[in-house]
Amino acid sequence: MSVKVGIVGGAGYTAGELLRLLVNHSEVTIDFIYSTSNAGNAIGKVHQDLIGQSLTFSSEVHTDVDVVFLCLGHGHSKSFLEKHSFSSSTKIIDLSNDFRLQPDAQFMGREFVYGLPELQKNKIKKAHNIANPGCFATAIQLALLPLTANNLVKDAIHIQAVTGATGAGASLSETTHFAWRDNNFSYYKPFTHQHLGEIEQSLSQLQSGFDYDVNFMPYRGNFSRGIFATAYTKFDGSVDQAKDLYKEYYRQAAFTLVSDEPLHLKQVVNTNNCFLHIHKYQDKLLITSVIDNLLKGASGQAIENMNLMLGFFEDEGLQLKANYF
Repeated sequence: MSVKVGIVGGAGYTAGELLRLLVNHSEVTIDFIYSTSNAGNAIGKVHQDLIGQSLTFSSEVHTDVDVVFLCLGHGHSKSFLEKHSFSSSTKIIDLSNDFRLQPDAQFMGREFVYGLPELQKNKIKKAHNIANPGCFATAIQLALLPLTANNLVKDAIHIQAVTGATGAGASLSETTHFAWRDNNFSYYKPFTHQHLGEIEQSLSQLQSGFDYDVNFMPYRGNFSRGIFATAYTKFDGSVDQAKDLYKEYYRQAAFTLVSDEPLHLKQVVNTNNCFLHIHKYQDKLLITSVIDNLLKGASGQAIENMNLMLGFFEDEGLQLKANYF
């Protein structure tokens, strides 16, 4: 018997990615796609590659579905749940930042578990509600978890990461217009990005007493999708020791792999993979991390979490191949 799934906020980029994956998920039936601005329209009107799919946007929310994905803007999931009381058996996967930090994890009798499988897969399997990680946070944490898991961060961490235009969402703004973004490059929210909180929370979870600066400089790239992140910090061991450490930590990870060769974005775009590369220069360890911000950084990871929660194969519906050329 298939699982009934609902999507709230069905017109955005993350909802579009969820739909593309869920229509081919062998265990899922899509019950409703909630969008007040598009109610009654076929999904192909908005997500134009899905023309021919017999699904329409709805103004109704069915509160008895098995799983609901909240694809709402940051700060809106809480207000939506205050107005819509889902069945106690409904599992909620939230893609906003409303429940990622521990002080916000308890809400209206529900406990939200932070949904980074490489950090706490067993806890996710037992969870009823998931706070899906942010896209930058996913790429950066996967670059650093093996170090903190072994208590090996002993100095400040320096991070630079560039994201594609889809990282800003579907709504237009001054910095997402083609004329501004094309042939352009810029930083934003230096040292203050909202994903820093969840990054530091996870690092502290693994390394007791973690109290080092995490210096994060985010950039806007002039491409559509993907995140290319580099992080470096002091490291006493050799590069081979670091590689062995990372390969052991991710030995049972379904989608995170350590590459012996330098990386580029085309290796992971349109997949749920995270690829990592390790480099050592003098006393500095440099870790490169690349993901697709809409998949491993959002909707793909949300389905990965759903699979874990429901006892499906972790990669069900996520056997994706990069469009290399």
